[in-house]
Amino acid sequence: MGMEKVSGERKKRRMRQKKITAVQKLYDTCKEVFANCGPGVVPSDEGIERLKDILNGMTQLDVGVRPNMPYFRIRETGGFPKITYLHLSECDKFSIGIFLLPPFGVLPLHNHPQMTVFSKLLFGTMHIKAYDWVDDGALISSAPKADSSEAEVKPVSVRLAKLKVDSDFTAPCNTSILYPTDGGNMHCFTALTSCAVLDVLGPPYNDPEGRHCQYYQTYPFAHFSADDKKLDDGEKSEDYAWLEEIEKPKGLAVIGAIYNGPKIVEK
Repeated sequence: MGMEKVSGERKKRRMRQKKITAVQKLYDTCKEVFANCGPGVVPSDEGIERLKDILNGMTQLDVGVRPNMPYFRIRETGGFPKITYLHLSECDKFSIGIFLLPPFGVLPLHNHPQMTVFSKLLFGTMHIKAYDWVDDGALISSAPKADSSEAEVKPVSVRLAKLKVDSDFTAPCNTSILYPTDGGNMHCFTALTSCAVLDVLGPPYNDPEGRHCQYYQTYPFAHFSADDKKLDDGEKSEDYAWLEEIEKPKGLAVIGAIYNGPKIVEK
């Protein structure tokens, strides 16, 4: 009888384990991985691998999204198509959410200050363009070169960045990871079809703490001259760009909506 009781308890424990949803497992792992992290602090290599493995295995079914949802119907005739954000969870250590981008939807070039970010494309085809700062990067105020059509425009404050990613991605594909100072901390998403992106940010944006989303305009490397910014032999100018901070682009709308997928039990 004793052995039968032990065997029964093991079966019950296995059944409980099977009932843990993928999104709950993601939340539980985030809570552990980001527990001792903070602004600018990257999780351990082991923690990054744990999260990456979970996200790599997740599909649209795990979060209840699909390409025929009404959020992907384009109604606008100009400007940016509306993007929808589904909030799953947020605390001071991390946030989990899903961006739903209709065809031609764009999240313009923006940064992730002091964050480690995991992005998993659940479905669709998306173009990602991402940059990292070349150095600690003091801003320089510079006027366009004399041969530029904007030569009479007053100097602008720009900073040099290097291109890290400039490619199309189609689901299923592996999770992309960016770090506070590497991996393409500033990126732009352009949906070529209806796309869903599951995002994990650690820590999340926080305006009072200075982690606000900043947008950028890019200029070709040749557009400005800077005495201390010369390319080494073999480097291509198209791999670099000058970035200028700008206000949130007009017409960009990210609308919050209710997440109706498998629920997360926050512990």
